[in-house]
Amino acid sequence: MKFFIPASRALLLSTFALAGLGACKSVKGTFSHVPTATISKRLPPLELTADPGPLAMNDGALPEDPLRMFKAEMQRNVVEPTDTATFGYARLVVTKVKTVRTGRSLQAAQVITFLIPSIFGAPLEWYKTDIQAEVQMMNATGELIGTYTGKGTSNVKVAMYSGYSQTEAPRLADVLALREALAQIRPQLDTASTRLRPLMMAGGQVNNPTLPGGSKE
Repeated sequence: MKFFIPASRALLLSTFALAGLGACKSVKGTFSHVPTATISKRLPPLELTADPGPLAMNDGALPEDPLRMFKAEMQRNVVEPTDTATFGYARLVVTKVKTVRTGRSLQAAQVITFLIPSIFGAPLEWYKTDIQAEVQMMNATGELIGTYTGKGTSNVKVAMYSGYSQTEAPRLADVLALREALAQIRPQLDTASTRLRPLMMAGGQVNNPTLPGGSKE
């Protein structure tokens, strides 16, 4: 006796499998990882804020991701540690973002074949994000003393075993692109640090840590 699965039920089962997509790469630690690449002359302690701009409309990064990444980058590589006084502001502003999903035809083929190709490593699709961001440096009175721009791109594969899940891939694509943009900005801050540091110190300490236009933890 022959048995068969109705097409509608097969599609439903495949959809559930796609949603779970078990045995994918782990992203544990990826969102918080920041490479150590300290600039040659650290800047004084600063108030750190972030404006996600169009990234807030994207389906990937969480609302807290831009500021969390920016703080990790600045505190590890750019500014001196502090518990009290700060001498200005650094604000991350995401100015452009574009995410494209490619390979959707592969996903359709996988559904038809009950995800058998994915078991052997075939990808389902890719999330590619392009981001442009800038870091604005201000003294304690909020006077802009420097703006530095970077671009980042990512290409995250959705696949079993050799890729990431459809749940994590959009966020990971945004985070990796933003991390690359910050990495482009870092050497610019390194070059400018000899000019920025005396300007910030001359401006004195921050009396009001709340700066309009950005989120702050």
